[in-house]
Amino acid sequence: MPRPRPEPMQVVKQRRDAALKALVEGVPYIRFLDITFDRRGDELTGVLNFDDKLIGNPFLPAIHGGVTAAFLEVTAIITLSWSHLFPQIESGEVNPEDILNDDRMRFPKTIDFTVDYLRSGLPRDAYARAFISRSGRRYASVRVEAWQDNHAKLFAQATGHFLMPQPRVTES
Repeated sequence: MPRPRPEPMQVVKQRRDAALKALVEGVPYIRFLDITFDRRGDELTGVLNFDDKLIGNPFLPAIHGGVTAAFLEVTAIITLSWSHLFPQIESGEVNPEDILNDDRMRFPKTIDFTVDYLRSGLPRDAYARAFISRSGRRYASVRVEAWQDNHAKLFAQATGHFLMPQPRVTES
């Protein structure tokens, strides 16, 4: 039996990008903060695009601490959702256009989230990457790092625990 021919890489990239776009654009707060994600394979980097509305202390000026915490938490949740959804996107089981309408797609719920503010966030773009320490059927543990100009100089980091979405049981 001949093996099926693999899809062209451009088709795979378009499907991945469309799925990530649907995931991110489905949350109005992410759009409000203007957080975008740079995808390289299955790895995501969150980008907090700077805007004056993000300033908390105009005398320094510095990014508001709540914005920093939200950016880290959003990066953790989107990364968890992406890693949970990635195998289904790859297999073609999930249609990118139907991600938010799909009854199976729900975001992880935050159990706790601890942020360490290491220095002031300067008035410029910020980047964050989440690392999943543990991800099971019910529970996930994530560490997030945020930097601006130099990845070695973090301005914030966080750890969080999340309740993973359970599949809904449909009644027949």
